[in-house]
Amino acid sequence: MEQFLPQIIASIIILILLPVSRLIATKVIMKSGVLLQIPETRSLRVKQVVNIILNMVCVICLAIAWGVKRENILIGLSSVFAVIGVAFFAQWSLLSNITAGVIMFFTTPFRVGDRIHIYDKDLPINARIESIQTFYTHIRTDEGEIILVPNNLFLQRIVSVQKVD
Repeated sequence: MEQFLPQIIASIIILILLPVSRLIATKVIMKSGVLLQIPETRSLRVKQVVNIILNMVCVICLAIAWGVKRENILIGLSSVFAVIGVAFFAQWSLLSNITAGVIMFFTTPFRVGDRIHIYDKDLPINARIESIQTFYTHIRTDEGEIILVPNNLFLQRIVSVQKVD
């Protein structure tokens, strides 16, 4: 038992830091959401993504504390990312949509209720934003049609916004 005392202490410190870092991240995200007038549901989704990342970092730190060699961690991570890469190869947009959703949360280029125009040579769209989700933004066209637009499209296309107060 005494031979594992450094690992036990390191594990306790890591496990104490995890909820503290979650609390700090949650406060920053929620306060940013309030200051930027973002709906609470969007703030909660960003909080979930950040919590997943913090949990992964915690597991890696615990593995290092218990003596798992860095090269073994790298081999394990590369294997996991290879499987994820193959799984998401056809669906790469899932990850880019999540990333775009987080970027849109902190930069708030538009809000629910704003009118937008998406400049696209094939299909220009005039619409009002209904809701902003993790993967998609729901917009309603002037004809009443609901369109689900992938979040990464807003980072790839020119979008003009008419703010609604």
